[in-house]
Amino acid sequence: MKVCVIGTGYVGLTTGTVLADYGHDVYCIDKDQHKLSLLTKGKIPIYEPGLQEMVNHNKVEGRLHFSNDLKQSVNDCSVIVITVGTPPNEDGSPNLTFFQEVINDLSRYITSYKTIIVKSTVPPGTNEWVEQMLLEKGIQPQLFDIVSNPEFLREGSAVHDMLYPDKIVIGIKRPEPIKILQTLYYNVNAPFIITSLTGAELIKYASNAFLATKISFINEIARICDAYQVDIKDISLGLGTDPRIGSLFLNAGLGYGGSCFPKDLQALQHAALKKKIVPEILMAVQQVNDTQIELYFEKLINELTTLNNKKITVWGLAFKPETDDTRFSRSLRLIDKLVSAEANVHAYDPIVQLNNPSIQCHKNIYDSIIGSEALIIATEWSEFKNIDWKKVKNLMKGNLVIDGRNFLEPQALKKFNIKYIGVARP
Repeated sequence: MKVCVIGTGYVGLTTGTVLADYGHDVYCIDKDQHKLSLLTKGKIPIYEPGLQEMVNHNKVEGRLHFSNDLKQSVNDCSVIVITVGTPPNEDGSPNLTFFQEVINDLSRYITSYKTIIVKSTVPPGTNEWVEQMLLEKGIQPQLFDIVSNPEFLREGSAVHDMLYPDKIVIGIKRPEPIKILQTLYYNVNAPFIITSLTGAELIKYASNAFLATKISFINEIARICDAYQVDIKDISLGLGTDPRIGSLFLNAGLGYGGSCFPKDLQALQHAALKKKIVPEILMAVQQVNDTQIELYFEKLINELTTLNNKKITVWGLAFKPETDDTRFSRSLRLIDKLVSAEANVHAYDPIVQLNNPSIQCHKNIYDSIIGSEALIIATEWSEFKNIDWKKVKNLMKGNLVIDGRNFLEPQALKKFNIKYIGVARP
């Protein structure tokens, strides 16, 4: 099939590349000329394991193309995939500016039948609006079908998730597009969940909201564990072995961040309030997450009394390991608080280098902790588990390590006279 993917961000680039790897002829469209220039040269603007190699392979094979010519691609391709971003507005509602621009462009270029697949995360009712908008702009109903096909990609394992999804959600108004989607995903062994346009939109939001709820739940339980001197790891193990609950997303820590959970919970809350429904659980989930950084900032203050002019090192800047994405990163929020407290902040991340005059980023992990009063683990990069803790202790001025991800083994640090503080780990 000939497929046009509109948007070469995280979702669009991964989607287009994997579809090309399936054997389809894929044209990835973007207005950002600098990004297109990089992609044309075989360089990707994001860090995602396995993606660079797959881009290069499919470019060489002639199945993956990059362009800014939307009109030509729409004319040539029978399948249009929309993957543009929907960032949050100040009030938490999704900003659909880029999405609406795409719909306006499509309304000018459609002259033959197109299956329009929406992968962008959009609020409930948006795909119904897309259909109505195209009809109002004069596109005949027999010339298009709208399909809501949300993505469930995890940054750091997006290529694997696209190749081996646990489900494919399809929202439709009539059954004809099902065969087209089956052809698009012909070699994917996963069940198809067929629902309405709005049903597919809400499956995406509900999935992220539930996962975020598990994170905030275990973080609230961790606060209770802290008060009773109970190890949260034991509680997580007890919960995780229950098949009704499952073990995933039960790791206590500094909270969730990233490009999906924060904005999607805000968007779902906004959609609920729009219909005069007060989403009390969603609001509580966000409240717990918003205050989790403060909790462990206070633990640092309790140990050091003041942070004024004290060197504090933060390991990890990306919101999770195996990505360079810092959107809504808990690490950056923690660093902002440290800077506000007039601490001398140093940082290290295996991938991310910040251009921030308020902190000093290091390219060598050991250089980052020379003379530090305290070290905070904010992202659980595997590199941090293989550190020479004896060397760390000798280089530091103090001996405090705050493990904001419950990632390290306390006993491994204590034998080097390092004071370990985890999340509810007495």
